[in-house]
Amino acid sequence: MKSKESRITKDAKILKKFVHVYCKKHHGMYPEKYCPDCKRVLEYALQKDEKCPLNPKPKCKECHIHCYTPEMRQAVKDIMRFSGMHFVKRGRLDWLFRYIFIL
Repeated sequence: MKSKESRITKDAKILKKFVHVYCKKHHGMYPEKYCPDCKRVLEYALQKDEKCPLNPKPKCKECHIHCYTPEMRQAVKDIMRFSGMHFVKRGRLDWLFRYIFIL
């Protein structure tokens, strides 16, 4: 069984990469890597991931708690959908496998 800390670290790495791709393609590059909206979504998601009371943490879409607000949940869905397809179309299946099998 993986420790909660290593899961959070892996989740954060994947989420940051997905948000980076989404922000770059939709909002252009910002000096600090993310636009204010994408940065807000990323910080919110990372905070919720850290404070998840379930162990082991299920995929958010399969969770019975749904701790995200509806707006943030939709924003994360949009980011994951776009970035996942971005990686598939560019042959970066390694990121997609990490998303599918780790989260």
